[in-house]
Amino acid sequence: MKTLFTLALSTIALVFAGNADAKAADYEFDTVHSQIIFKVNHLGYSNSYGKFRAFDGTLSFDPEDWSTAKTEVSINTKSIDLENKKWNDHMRNPDFFDVEQYPAMTFKSTKLEKTGEDTGKLHGDLTILDKTLPITLDLTLNQAGIHPMSEQPHVGFSATGTIKRSEWGMIYGVPAVGDEVDIIIEVEATAR
Repeated sequence: MKTLFTLALSTIALVFAGNADAKAADYEFDTVHSQIIFKVNHLGYSNSYGKFRAFDGTLSFDPEDWSTAKTEVSINTKSIDLENKKWNDHMRNPDFFDVEQYPAMTFKSTKLEKTGEDTGKLHGDLTILDKTLPITLDLTLNQAGIHPMSEQPHVGFSATGTIKRSEWGMIYGVPAVGDEVDIIIEVEATAR
């Protein structure tokens, strides 16, 4: 009986230890499997998509307590890509991102509030052209667990939101070129 009791206690201890290990972890972006995409209306005729090809980020996330989550992202503005050299060059000049003066834009989270089993609102500060304003993104936790190939903790999120570029002083072409910019983010991250 004593052996059975000891075995039961050991099992409970292992379960709690396993849960402790599964708590908050620090991750870095797997940029091969992550994307930062945007969509903007062009003259009312079409919605043009672009992406930023160079970025990095870190996050801390506990699936059991979303309130402790935090993330920081830095995006190389020169990496903007709309699959057209002339358009890319224009987006890099002072009419838009002015990449020589402002080589990076950043996002730093301030709060993650859980709204459903796998959904939340990610609040944070977005800095573009050296101006920082709060934004909110709708977030979905795609999966958190052990990656089948690396056998390391992995986490994946999808996030969407809309900003008005004019609020950051990027007013060129408004309203012909849309002021509202839809943001689409896919992040896969691996534990550090």
